[in-house]
Amino acid sequence: MILCCGEALIDMIPNEAGAYVPHVGGAVLNTAVALGRLGVTTGLITGLSSDPFGAMIAEHMSASHVSTAYAVRSARNTTLAFVHLDEGQATYTFYDEDTATREIQPDDIDPVPSDIEAMFFGGISLCNPPVADSLLTLALAQPERRLVMADPNIRPSFVSDHEGYRARLNALIARADIIKLSDDDLNWVIPGEASLEDKAKEILTRGPKMFLLTEGGDGATAYLQSGRHLHVPAQKATVVDTVGAGDTFNAGCLAALRSEGALHPGAIPDLSESTLQHMLTVAARAAAITVSRAGANPPWTMELSDD
Repeated sequence: MILCCGEALIDMIPNEAGAYVPHVGGAVLNTAVALGRLGVTTGLITGLSSDPFGAMIAEHMSASHVSTAYAVRSARNTTLAFVHLDEGQATYTFYDEDTATREIQPDDIDPVPSDIEAMFFGGISLCNPPVADSLLTLALAQPERRLVMADPNIRPSFVSDHEGYRARLNALIARADIIKLSDDDLNWVIPGEASLEDKAKEILTRGPKMFLLTEGGDGATAYLQSGRHLHVPAQKATVVDTVGAGDTFNAGCLAALRSEGALHPGAIPDLSESTLQHMLTVAARAAAITVSRAGANPPWTMELSDD
Protein backbone atom coordinates (compact mmCIF):
# COMPACT_ATOMS: atom_id res chain seq x y z
CA MET A 1 0.00 0.00 0.00
CA ILE A 2 0.99 3.60 -0.64
CA LEU A 3 -0.05 6.20 1.94
CA CYS A 4 -0.61 9.76 0.71
CA CYS A 5 -0.34 12.47 3.35
CA GLY A 6 -1.95 15.88 3.02
CA GLU A 7 -5.08 17.81 2.24
CA ALA A 8 -8.50 16.70 1.11
CA LEU A 9 -10.69 19.68 0.31
CA ILE A 10 -13.47 21.02 -1.84
CA ASP A 11 -12.59 22.86 -5.04
CA MET A 12 -15.24 25.45 -5.86
CA ILE A 13 -15.03 25.57 -9.67
CA PRO A 14 -17.03 28.02 -11.80
CA ASN A 15 -19.41 26.55 -14.35
CA GLU A 16 -20.33 28.11 -17.70
CA ALA A 17 -22.80 30.44 -15.97
CA GLY A 18 -20.11 31.61 -13.52
CA ALA A 19 -21.65 29.86 -10.52
CA TYR A 20 -19.26 27.98 -8.23
CA VAL A 21 -19.88 24.23 -8.05
CA PRO A 22 -18.25 22.00 -5.39
CA HIS A 23 -15.86 19.28 -6.55
CA VAL A 24 -13.76 17.02 -4.35
CA GLY A 25 -10.10 17.98 -4.63
CA GLY A 26 -6.84 18.82 -2.94
CA ALA A 27 -3.46 17.99 -4.44
CA VAL A 28 -2.73 15.03 -2.19
CA LEU A 29 -6.24 13.62 -2.39
CA ASN A 30 -6.00 13.89 -6.18
CA THR A 31 -2.80 11.85 -6.15
CA ALA A 32 -4.40 9.24 -3.90
CA VAL A 33 -7.49 9.03 -6.11
CA ALA A 34 -5.34 8.69 -9.23
CA LEU A 35 -3.37 5.88 -7.58
CA GLY A 36 -6.56 4.10 -6.57
CA ARG A 37 -7.92 4.36 -10.09
CA LEU A 38 -4.65 2.98 -11.46
CA GLY A 39 -5.10 -0.13 -9.37
CA VAL A 40 -2.68 0.67 -6.54
CA THR A 41 -3.82 -0.09 -2.99
CA THR A 42 -3.87 3.38 -1.44
CA GLY A 43 -4.78 5.18 1.78
CA LEU A 44 -4.95 8.87 2.68
CA ILE A 45 -3.77 10.52 5.88
CA THR A 46 -5.83 13.69 5.96
CA GLY A 47 -8.36 15.58 8.04
CA LEU A 48 -11.87 14.40 7.33
CA SER A 49 -14.73 16.56 8.59
CA SER A 50 -18.12 15.36 9.78
CA ASP A 51 -19.71 18.17 7.73
CA PRO A 52 -21.51 17.48 4.40
CA PHE A 53 -18.37 18.25 2.42
CA GLY A 54 -16.45 15.69 4.50
CA ALA A 55 -19.05 13.07 3.64
CA MET A 56 -18.69 14.04 -0.03
CA ILE A 57 -14.93 13.58 0.19
CA ALA A 58 -15.21 10.20 1.94
CA GLU A 59 -17.65 8.95 -0.70
CA HIS A 60 -15.32 10.11 -3.49
CA MET A 61 -12.35 8.36 -1.87
CA SER A 62 -14.23 5.10 -1.49
CA ALA A 63 -15.49 5.22 -5.08
CA SER A 64 -11.87 5.47 -6.27
CA HIS A 65 -10.65 2.68 -3.97
CA VAL A 66 -8.82 4.95 -1.52
CA SER A 67 -8.99 3.84 2.10
CA THR A 68 -10.45 6.28 4.62
CA ALA A 69 -9.10 4.22 7.54
CA TYR A 70 -6.09 6.53 8.03
CA ALA A 71 -8.07 9.79 8.09
CA VAL A 72 -8.16 12.00 11.19
CA ARG A 73 -11.86 12.58 11.89
CA SER A 74 -13.15 15.79 13.43
CA ALA A 75 -16.09 18.20 13.51
CA ARG A 76 -14.00 21.04 12.09
CA ASN A 77 -15.01 22.46 8.72
CA THR A 78 -13.63 21.21 5.42
CA THR A 79 -11.06 23.40 3.63
CA LEU A 80 -12.45 25.23 0.58
CA ALA A 81 -10.45 26.29 -2.48
CA PHE A 82 -12.07 28.70 -4.92
CA VAL A 83 -10.64 28.03 -8.37
CA HIS A 84 -10.11 30.84 -10.86
CA LEU A 85 -9.63 29.75 -14.48
CA ASP A 86 -7.90 31.82 -17.15
CA GLU A 87 -7.75 30.02 -20.50
CA GLY A 88 -7.74 26.71 -18.64
CA GLN A 89 -4.96 27.68 -16.20
CA ALA A 90 -6.03 27.44 -12.58
CA THR A 91 -5.21 29.70 -9.65
CA TYR A 92 -6.64 29.28 -6.15
CA THR A 93 -7.96 31.16 -3.15
CA PHE A 94 -7.97 28.99 -0.02
CA TYR A 95 -10.16 29.11 3.09
CA ASP A 96 -8.24 26.94 5.50
CA GLU A 97 -8.21 28.43 9.00
CA ASP A 98 -9.23 26.03 11.79
CA THR A 99 -10.22 23.27 9.36
CA ALA A 100 -10.16 19.49 9.65
CA THR A 101 -6.81 19.09 7.89
CA ARG A 102 -5.10 22.30 9.02
CA GLU A 103 -5.44 21.45 12.72
CA ILE A 104 -3.91 17.97 12.62
CA GLN A 105 -1.41 17.46 15.45
CA PRO A 106 1.35 14.81 15.47
CA ASP A 107 -0.48 12.71 18.08
CA ASP A 108 -3.60 12.63 15.86
CA ILE A 109 -1.82 10.45 13.30
CA ASP A 110 -1.79 6.70 13.95
CA PRO A 111 1.49 4.76 13.66
CA VAL A 112 2.28 3.76 10.08
CA PRO A 113 1.84 -0.01 9.56
CA SER A 114 5.02 -1.93 8.76
CA ASP A 115 3.71 -3.18 5.40
CA ILE A 116 3.34 0.30 3.87
CA GLU A 117 5.53 0.40 0.75
CA ALA A 118 5.78 4.14 0.18
CA MET A 119 4.67 7.51 1.53
CA PHE A 120 3.73 10.55 -0.53
CA PHE A 121 3.69 14.10 0.90
CA GLY A 122 2.67 17.35 -0.72
CA GLY A 123 0.23 20.15 -1.33
CA ILE A 124 -0.89 23.08 0.76
CA SER A 125 -0.73 20.96 3.91
CA LEU A 126 3.02 21.59 3.90
CA CYS A 127 2.51 25.37 3.93
CA ASN A 128 1.33 26.29 7.41
CA PRO A 129 1.33 24.79 10.94
CA PRO A 130 0.15 22.86 12.73
CA VAL A 131 -0.46 20.26 10.01
CA ALA A 132 2.70 21.25 8.12
CA ASP A 133 4.89 20.46 11.13
CA SER A 134 2.92 17.28 11.84
CA LEU A 135 3.50 15.97 8.32
CA LEU A 136 7.18 16.88 8.37
CA THR A 137 7.57 15.00 11.67
CA LEU A 138 5.85 12.01 10.04
CA ALA A 139 8.08 12.15 6.95
CA LEU A 140 11.28 12.37 8.98
CA ALA A 141 10.18 9.41 11.10
CA GLN A 142 10.00 7.03 8.14
CA PRO A 143 12.63 4.29 8.03
CA GLU A 144 15.19 4.46 5.23
CA ARG A 145 13.80 1.26 3.69
CA ARG A 146 10.46 2.97 2.96
CA LEU A 147 10.31 5.14 -0.16
CA VAL A 148 9.26 8.76 0.41
CA MET A 149 8.13 10.99 -2.47
CA ALA A 150 7.16 14.64 -2.15
CA ASP A 151 5.63 17.30 -4.39
CA PRO A 152 5.26 20.60 -2.51
CA ASN A 153 2.99 22.04 -5.25
CA ILE A 154 4.02 25.48 -4.01
CA ARG A 155 1.43 28.21 -3.46
CA PRO A 156 3.48 31.23 -2.27
CA SER A 157 0.41 33.41 -1.61
CA PHE A 158 -0.88 30.83 0.87
CA VAL A 159 2.30 30.65 2.99
CA SER A 160 2.13 32.60 6.25
CA ASP A 161 5.84 32.30 7.13
CA HIS A 162 8.11 32.01 4.09
CA GLU A 163 11.28 31.46 6.12
CA GLY A 164 9.65 28.65 8.10
CA TYR A 165 8.21 27.15 4.92
CA ARG A 166 11.61 27.10 3.20
CA ALA A 167 13.16 25.43 6.24
CA ARG A 168 10.39 22.82 6.22
CA LEU A 169 10.84 22.16 2.50
CA ASN A 170 14.61 21.85 2.88
CA ALA A 171 14.15 19.23 5.59
CA LEU A 172 11.63 17.32 3.47
CA ILE A 173 13.83 17.48 0.37
CA ALA A 174 16.73 16.08 2.39
CA ARG A 175 14.63 13.08 3.48
CA ALA A 176 12.73 12.35 0.29
CA ASP A 177 13.91 9.71 -2.16
CA ILE A 178 11.97 11.37 -4.98
CA ILE A 179 11.15 15.07 -5.32
CA LYS A 180 8.85 16.40 -8.04
CA LEU A 181 8.62 20.12 -8.86
CA SER A 182 7.16 22.10 -11.72
CA ASP A 183 9.41 24.62 -13.43
CA ASP A 184 7.67 27.44 -11.54
CA ASP A 185 8.11 25.60 -8.23
CA LEU A 186 11.78 24.94 -8.93
CA ASN A 187 12.39 28.62 -9.66
CA TRP A 188 10.75 29.49 -6.33
CA VAL A 189 12.81 26.95 -4.39
CA ILE A 190 16.03 28.04 -6.11
CA PRO A 191 15.73 31.67 -7.28
CA GLY A 192 18.17 33.14 -9.76
CA GLU A 193 19.25 32.97 -13.39
CA ALA A 194 20.69 29.44 -13.45
CA SER A 195 19.19 27.01 -15.95
CA LEU A 196 16.49 24.56 -14.92
CA GLU A 197 18.97 21.72 -15.47
CA ASP A 198 21.50 23.30 -13.12
CA LYS A 199 18.79 23.88 -10.53
CA ALA A 200 17.66 20.27 -10.89
CA LYS A 201 21.22 19.12 -10.20
CA GLU A 202 21.32 21.41 -7.16
CA ILE A 203 18.19 19.73 -5.77
CA LEU A 204 19.90 16.35 -6.08
CA THR A 205 22.84 17.54 -3.97
CA ARG A 206 20.39 18.08 -1.12
CA GLY A 207 19.55 14.39 -0.72
CA PRO A 208 16.94 12.98 -3.14
CA LYS A 209 17.87 10.02 -5.33
CA MET A 210 15.66 11.26 -8.17
CA PHE A 211 14.29 14.65 -9.17
CA LEU A 212 11.30 14.98 -11.48
CA LEU A 213 10.82 18.25 -13.35
CA THR A 214 7.56 19.02 -15.13
CA GLU A 215 7.29 21.86 -17.63
CA GLY A 216 3.67 21.75 -18.75
CA GLY A 217 3.49 21.56 -22.52
CA ASP A 218 7.27 21.10 -22.72
CA GLY A 219 7.14 17.68 -21.08
CA ALA A 220 8.92 16.18 -18.10
CA THR A 221 12.45 15.12 -17.17
CA ALA A 222 13.80 12.65 -14.62
CA TYR A 223 17.23 13.43 -13.15
CA LEU A 224 19.27 10.90 -11.15
CA GLN A 225 22.19 11.51 -8.81
CA SER A 226 24.49 9.61 -11.17
CA GLY A 227 24.09 12.42 -13.70
CA ARG A 228 21.77 10.45 -15.97
CA HIS A 229 18.56 12.10 -17.11
CA LEU A 230 15.68 11.31 -19.44
CA HIS A 231 13.12 13.62 -21.01
CA VAL A 232 9.71 12.78 -22.45
CA PRO A 233 7.50 15.24 -24.37
CA ALA A 234 4.05 16.15 -23.16
CA GLN A 235 1.21 14.06 -24.54
CA LYS A 236 -1.11 15.81 -26.97
CA ALA A 237 -4.39 16.84 -25.33
CA THR A 238 -7.21 19.32 -25.72
CA VAL A 239 -6.85 21.27 -22.48
CA VAL A 240 -10.09 21.96 -20.60
CA ASP A 241 -8.26 22.94 -17.40
CA THR A 242 -5.07 21.99 -15.59
CA VAL A 243 -6.65 21.12 -12.22
CA GLY A 244 -5.06 17.94 -10.89
CA ALA A 245 -2.62 17.41 -13.77
CA GLY A 246 0.54 17.44 -11.65
CA ASP A 247 -1.12 15.33 -8.98
CA THR A 248 -2.04 12.71 -11.56
CA PHE A 249 1.53 12.80 -12.89
CA ASN A 250 2.77 11.93 -9.38
CA ALA A 251 0.43 8.96 -9.19
CA GLY A 252 1.49 7.75 -12.62
CA CYS A 253 5.13 7.77 -11.56
CA LEU A 254 4.47 5.84 -8.36
CA ALA A 255 2.17 3.34 -10.06
CA ALA A 256 4.69 2.72 -12.85
CA LEU A 257 7.57 2.22 -10.41
CA ARG A 258 5.46 -0.23 -8.44
CA SER A 259 4.57 -2.18 -11.58
CA GLU A 260 8.30 -2.43 -12.35
CA GLY A 261 9.15 -3.68 -8.85
CA ALA A 262 11.10 -0.48 -8.19
CA LEU A 263 9.06 1.13 -5.43
CA HIS A 264 11.86 1.12 -2.87
CA PRO A 265 14.80 3.47 -2.23
CA GLY A 266 17.50 1.00 -3.24
CA ALA A 267 16.09 0.67 -6.75
CA ILE A 268 16.01 4.37 -7.64
CA PRO A 269 19.73 5.06 -8.36
CA ASP A 270 19.95 2.17 -10.82
CA LEU A 271 16.69 2.58 -12.71
CA SER A 272 17.15 1.53 -16.32
CA GLU A 273 16.40 3.84 -19.22
CA SER A 274 13.44 1.66 -20.16
CA THR A 275 12.00 1.92 -16.64
CA LEU A 276 12.45 5.69 -16.60
CA GLN A 277 10.83 5.91 -20.03
CA HIS A 278 7.91 3.78 -18.88
CA MET A 279 7.47 5.80 -15.69
CA LEU A 280 7.47 9.18 -17.41
CA THR A 281 5.27 8.01 -20.29
CA VAL A 282 2.62 6.54 -18.00
CA ALA A 283 2.65 9.71 -15.90
CA ALA A 284 2.42 12.00 -18.94
CA ARG A 285 -0.42 9.99 -20.49
CA ALA A 286 -2.39 10.02 -17.25
CA ALA A 287 -1.88 13.77 -16.82
CA ALA A 288 -2.97 14.41 -20.43
CA ILE A 289 -6.27 12.64 -19.80
CA THR A 290 -6.81 14.69 -16.65
CA VAL A 291 -6.32 18.05 -18.40
CA SER A 292 -8.74 17.02 -21.15
CA ARG A 293 -11.71 17.13 -18.77
CA ALA A 294 -13.02 19.54 -16.17
CA GLY A 295 -11.72 19.43 -12.62
CA ALA A 296 -9.43 16.83 -11.08
CA ASN A 297 -10.75 13.67 -12.74
CA PRO A 298 -7.83 11.24 -13.09
CA PRO A 299 -8.06 8.26 -15.46
CA TRP A 300 -8.73 4.63 -14.64
CA THR A 301 -6.30 1.93 -15.71
CA MET A 302 -8.42 0.96 -18.72
CA GLU A 303 -8.16 4.51 -20.07
CA LEU A 304 -4.39 4.19 -20.36
CA SER A 305 -4.66 1.10 -22.53
CA ASP A 306 -3.10 1.23 -25.99
CA ASP A 307 -6.11 -0.60 -27.40
